[in-house]
Amino acid sequence: MKNSPIPLPVERALRRVGHNVALARRRRNLSQEALAERIGASVNTVRRMEDGHPGTALQHVARALQVFGELDKFENLLETSQDSVGLALMDERLPQRIRTRRGTSEPGAF
Repeated sequence: MKNSPIPLPVERALRRVGHNVALARRRRNLSQEALAERIGASVNTVRRMEDGHPGTALQHVARALQVFGELDKFENLLETSQDSVGLALMDERLPQRIRTRRGTSEPGAF
């Protein structure tokens, strides 16, 4: 399968994340070598991640966030309770009325 070109907004987002990783690393006074050791990767991997390279494994980004104490932000990327599009699509499929069958009681009724 051929790789399709990366859309420009995705490329920009990757670069922004990489820039933010580099900034977080420097603010914590960590060298690329120190970060690489702490995430179990090579210095080249850290450089590529900070450059926003699209081939960087997601685990390295997650591990870097863990080192920075920001792993919760990664976990909440697609928090389903905040997915307004997904919730709206589900709401469109909700039935207008709920009917009970004859001879059965309402759920929760005794």
